[in-house]
Amino acid sequence: MSPCLISSSRIISRRACRHAPSLGVTIVRRPHQTRFINTQPAYPGHIPLNRFENAVLAVGSAVMSLADPRRGDMVAALGETTAGPSLPRLRDIMLDSSEGRKILKDRPKVNSQTVDLRKLAQYPEGTFGRAYITWLERCGVTPDTREPVHYIADPELAYVMQRYRECHDFYHCICSLPVNVESELALKYFEFANLGLPMAALSAAFGHLRLSSKKRNRLFSEYVPWALKCGGSARSLITVYWEERWGQDVEELKAELGIWDPPEAKWSKPLSEAKAAAAKWQQESGPGV
Repeated sequence: MSPCLISSSRIISRRACRHAPSLGVTIVRRPHQTRFINTQPAYPGHIPLNRFENAVLAVGSAVMSLADPRRGDMVAALGETTAGPSLPRLRDIMLDSSEGRKILKDRPKVNSQTVDLRKLAQYPEGTFGRAYITWLERCGVTPDTREPVHYIADPELAYVMQRYRECHDFYHCICSLPVNVESELALKYFEFANLGLPMAALSAAFGHLRLSSKKRNRLFSEYVPWALKCGGSARSLITVYWEERWGQDVEELKAELGIWDPPEAKWSKPLSEAKAAAAKWQQESGPGV
């Protein structure tokens, strides 16, 4: 009976090879040998990919993301398939920080089920929690817009990517940036300087093509210098346990992290209107925290 090779030191029969799919493995046949690749999901929602599939998805998601940046699923896939060694590096940065280690241990999630928005509205004006509620109101977004991670094999690294993704709006908030193409690109430059994620570099490199010449000039003359200098010198934001900073003075937090405001951005809603909406939340929520 011809053998089926799993490795140089392990041989099983052809009969055993026929049962491989039920064991959650894929058989890759080559002349004189058969190699097993594990296709069992490593965590809920995980979609295992081999290197070829990862490369194809990376190229396809890059094209789709450039054609339509509103395709959140494609933007997310691009980030995961191009992450490479950046995620282990970010994980190591987190492990070097007591706050980062606590994040990896607790694995907090950021969505409307885990973050009590009405409670945040009770925080005093000037705190990070209140600033976040005001930012959500001003931008008309919720914490529930982030895609889950699918294509990163290691569960811990998958969480690092998920954490980055779910904290993206915190970065907008702490940097006083709204949600529009110009500000999003400014934040991508900031994130690349601060976190080193390849997706941020790709977005920054090609995203400006969608801007008018006037906005592009302002991006490169005003926002990019701020983003590279501020992002490069600030503390790595992946190590910040934002959920434990709700009550901290937002200006004090920015000073601690080494962040200063970018050039004034164009917002779709006036700050006074957003603050009024946040104050209404506070009144409806009862006494302050």
